[in-house]
Amino acid sequence: MGTVAKRLAGLARHRRVEVAHEGWAGGRIRPLDIRSGDTVEIIAGKDKGKRGVVERVETERQRIVVRGANLMKRHTKANTQGNVQGGIVDFNGPIAYSKVQLVCNRCEKRTRITRQVTEEGVNVIVCKKCGERYERVAG
Repeated sequence: MGTVAKRLAGLARHRRVEVAHEGWAGGRIRPLDIRSGDTVEIIAGKDKGKRGVVERVETERQRIVVRGANLMKRHTKANTQGNVQGGIVDFNGPIAYSKVQLVCNRCEKRTRITRQVTEEGVNVIVCKKCGERYERVAG
């Protein structure tokens, strides 16, 4: 092993080095199945078992912000020019995509989804537990 390879091996061991998945090579980011407005249940972590509505999806970081989950506090300094009042502000922090699971609208259970093509040629997602088409709720 050459000196350059040894340095790279050391970097990979001590630092986070992002490696693209073979199926998504070229720096492309894998699209997420969960979107804003979907109801999800948290399956791991301090908020395990909580359900909430997705407020924001951060595709690049593979993170999701769920309303009412992973509450964090930020201490803000007062700014008289911007009319910002100082104090402690609560906000929802991001959660890893792998720690949440979609909740079906029909059977009200957390479920995995599968993709199917209808007779009209439209791609739809289907609940694996009840077999019904998953309808996205606007909002």
